[in-house]
Amino acid sequence: MPTVSERGREMPSSPIRRLVHLANEAEARGTKVFRLNIGQPDVPTPPAAIEALRHIDRKVLEYSPSEGLLSLRRKLRDYYKTYNIDVDVDDIIITTGGSEAVLFAFMACLDPGDEIIVPEPAYANYMAFAISAGAKIVTIPSSIDDGFELPPVEKFEELITPRTKGILICNPNNPTGYLYTMKEMLQIRDLVKKHDLFLFSDEVYREFCYTGAPYISAFHLPDIEEQVVLIDSVSKRYNECGIRIGALITKHKELKQNVMKFCQARLSPPLLGQIVAEASIDTPKEYMLETYNEYVERRKFLVDRLNKIPGCYTPIPMGAFYTVVRLPVDDADKFCRWCLTDFSHEGRTVFMAPASGFYTTPGMGHDEVRMAYVLNRSDLSEAMDVLAHALEAYPGKTTK
Repeated sequence: MPTVSERGREMPSSPIRRLVHLANEAEARGTKVFRLNIGQPDVPTPPAAIEALRHIDRKVLEYSPSEGLLSLRRKLRDYYKTYNIDVDVDDIIITTGGSEAVLFAFMACLDPGDEIIVPEPAYANYMAFAISAGAKIVTIPSSIDDGFELPPVEKFEELITPRTKGILICNPNNPTGYLYTMKEMLQIRDLVKKHDLFLFSDEVYREFCYTGAPYISAFHLPDIEEQVVLIDSVSKRYNECGIRIGALITKHKELKQNVMKFCQARLSPPLLGQIVAEASIDTPKEYMLETYNEYVERRKFLVDRLNKIPGCYTPIPMGAFYTVVRLPVDDADKFCRWCLTDFSHEGRTVFMAPASGFYTTPGMGHDEVRMAYVLNRSDLSEAMDVLAHALEAYPGKTTK
């Protein structure tokens, strides 16, 4: 029998999706499952987006340009200007979701064996994309005990080797909800400039910053404009994860040429998704404000409820719509599986993402989960009731 690739063996399963079959089986048994595992908001997609999809007036659904529709890129350029991000249309390449933007950035910037430094916990698929590119993620741990603040810049510098090609940040952060300060961003800028590195900056949650401080993009940092590779997506911004439209933005000319080769190899990003995304950019400010305020309320509600459950702790996330929670359990992976296979309370259970999948350092996150507060407050309230009962009943409960 032919053997499969070592790359495939090394590819990690998603901590967000690897228990989906167990959740589906629980629902098939008649159990209501509160899905806190994935960033799939229940907020309605903007009406303008739905109407654009409903009224597509084309006789042929053709390939789009490999770099994406010009009209969409123009609208995105104007959108970025509202955040004082000064980029040209030619700096914007449309991708099949933010995920493809990360993958193409890695493929275009990194050779096999090259290294990227990433604060952990980190979005799990970064590791998968690095493996696909033959590159290595080198993580630098942050801790729930200090709210996942950025480790000292000296810790980053200790990890830099001749194979280091870049630093990757997610700001606001998935999975922690951490929001980098200006001081931290400037320290990263200085490091990137000093060692001539790329700064990969995943900024898909920029609309959801809760501190009141100005949003800081990697493109706001002086003197490294051509070293920045910005990753973006419309999925979370407009609650349309399924259209799979993202963007890679860079001013580095040779990098753009490299990325375009991969774009041409996959032909074009989704045409229908681009039509919907373009219409979404015209979404009224009222919609965006209502969505923002809803997440503010959900965040407060969830954090308050979690920290009242004996043994649970979560810091207050300052951005995005995720939080990492420490639970009084021996093994969060086992607990999450147990909730779906062996437990229900009044016909209900919870689906969470084990946080160990967001770390690469062995042992880290063993008693943590990531939760997405993407459900309405009524469902969140029920989910927290169920979680409290689950923790009481779990055989591997610990005292903390």
